[in-house]
Amino acid sequence: MTHSLKLFIAATLVTCSAHSFAQPAGTWSVSAGITRITPSVDSGSLSLPSGAGVIPDARVDVSSDSRLTAAVNYMATDHISLHLPLGLGFRHDVSGAGVLAGVGKVAETRALPITLVAQYRFLDANATFRPYLGAGLSYVRFYRERGTALLTSLTNPGGPPTGVSFKSKWAPTVQLGGMFNLDAKWFVEASYAKTFLKTRGTLSTNQTIDVGLDPDCFTLQLGYRF
Repeated sequence: MTHSLKLFIAATLVTCSAHSFAQPAGTWSVSAGITRITPSVDSGSLSLPSGAGVIPDARVDVSSDSRLTAAVNYMATDHISLHLPLGLGFRHDVSGAGVLAGVGKVAETRALPITLVAQYRFLDANATFRPYLGAGLSYVRFYRERGTALLTSLTNPGGPPTGVSFKSKWAPTVQLGGMFNLDAKWFVEASYAKTFLKTRGTLSTNQTIDVGLDPDCFTLQLGYRF
């Protein structure tokens, strides 16, 4: 009886272990943590007010920002998941570069990336650690843009404050990450994503500047599975 009981307990433990981290089709999860967005800036030159040509090497740089974020995830199959990041937007300062390097902050904006990613999760649904690759589409909405007094002094001295706006755009996103299960419900997830984003800034002085942002996105979150 003792031997049979030990075998039964061992079999039960093996069965529980095999299914304790299961992430099968139909599983929902939520997570929350921190995300840092770092633009990889490739700036063009600011155009002349007439639109005929540019001011040589009058370029800009864009700062990074970190914010609290969340995400919702749905396992469509044992290996394919749909991932929806959630956030309230990121704040970025725009400063001079090239011949404008060192002049300081010329504008600021908030950016809200709305992204849906399809992920392929490797290994089986019971694995403790599951790496994944993802690809999707982002709509990056720019809002609360504001030019500084410095921008006005550079582009419209003695005139009304110079306004600025950035064009919201669709852009492809790729992702690399992994999920480590702490127990049957809780997990830690880390990911890196790259969005191939270019936009155009337009000033109220009838000047424009094209900026490649291509932001790198680093995320670390704690999640809960339903």
